[in-house]
Amino acid sequence: MKRITFTLLACFCAATLFAQTGKVLDNLSLPSKLLKSERKFAIYLPPDYATSERSYPVLYLLHGAGDNHTGWVQFGEVLNIADKAIREGTATPMIIVMPDADTGRRGYFNDVKGDWPYEDFFFQELMPFVEKKYRIKGEKRYRAVAGLSMGGGGSFMYALHHPELFSSACPLSASTGPITLEDAKKNLLRNNPDVQDTVVANYYNRHSALALVNNMPDAQKKAVRWFIDCGDDDFLFEGNSLVHIAMRKKEIPHEFRIRDGAHNWTYWRQSLPVVLEFVSQAFHQY
Repeated sequence: MKRITFTLLACFCAATLFAQTGKVLDNLSLPSKLLKSERKFAIYLPPDYATSERSYPVLYLLHGAGDNHTGWVQFGEVLNIADKAIREGTATPMIIVMPDADTGRRGYFNDVKGDWPYEDFFFQELMPFVEKKYRIKGEKRYRAVAGLSMGGGGSFMYALHHPELFSSACPLSASTGPITLEDAKKNLLRNNPDVQDTVVANYYNRHSALALVNNMPDAQKKAVRWFIDCGDDDFLFEGNSLVHIAMRKKEIPHEFRIRDGAHNWTYWRQSLPVVLEFVSQAFHQY
């Protein structure tokens, strides 16, 4: 009888553990003085968040152009994928923050005119807000950034601009920014016909992953763990390939993956479990 009772109890505990799920809140917001608006974001809380008192590592997960903070929730299936990875032990429990970069203006960077400082908002307002409101570990080792397409570009820029803040960065099918200075000038002239060459040069050096990699100081080569992933049929293959080559030449450690696939959610849903495992290696201590 005791043996039967113990077996039933074990099965019940296993079933309870298996049934535990994380939680996604996708209509959260914070006021932004910098952007003069209310800014939305979504958040994934791991299965044991409500029942524990511990603090968690954090992944900032950035959406692409045309989506908003709900993109990874609705199309990326972040809840199911993160729950499964945590349950199977390939990822450590973490908090995932998904900000909106599609309202007002589209993009993760400060506007060249200086009147839409989104990147300043991210670091000066969003990050301090969520890391105070939720039980998030504040050290670099426990913070990572990833994103797709436009958000992949944001992942590149944020980690290259602030290597002191992120342990890992995972750009997926990334928009790597202008490949040449001439490309940067063409892009800026569309909306800024009077832009000065010095402004173009400064913007290129600040917002081209290729330029930032080529100008990276030797002391920063190992500051961030890099995982770069792009499909073989992706229209953004050139920029990602050139960044990989530049990193190889500069001897910057990184993982570079080309898989069968295109620029779509089918590809990115397959990427996300790998991203969660990769960032968890730093969270755990690899």
